[in-house]
Amino acid sequence: MKANATSGMAVHDACKLKFLELKAKRNYRFIVFKIENRTHQVVVEKLGQPDDTYEDFQKSFPANECRYAVYDFDFTTDENCQKSKIFFVAWQCRSPESSKVRSKMIYASSKDRFKRELDGIQVELQATEASEMSHDVVKSRAL
Repeated sequence: MKANATSGMAVHDACKLKFLELKAKRNYRFIVFKIENRTHQVVVEKLGQPDDTYEDFQKSFPANECRYAVYDFDFTTDENCQKSKIFFVAWQCRSPESSKVRSKMIYASSKDRFKRELDGIQVELQATEASEMSHDVVKSRAL
């Protein structure tokens, strides 16, 4: 666990370990991370099983709180090739008004450092509402 010099945020070792399992072994479809206010560290909140759908992933985000997540997105290219890309999602770190300002600031200031801990991210997506991370948006960013 290392602390982030700018925000004082630490990253729990399980975050990197589970991400490596998603990337190398494909043990998980997605991982949702949250910042524990009490310990000021990023922790794993939810692990999506390999057969979970994109809809399951979308349902994993709380309506009024920020989160980080990674998603292993399988898709078929226009040339009919099966591919996979790992997305990093920063959820509600810019708005809406329902999220707490302090929480948004902590998530926004810690995002880049946390993302660097996860070696292998291919696409980043910032979403403040569900439509910004719809399946169609993700697929268009993957291609």
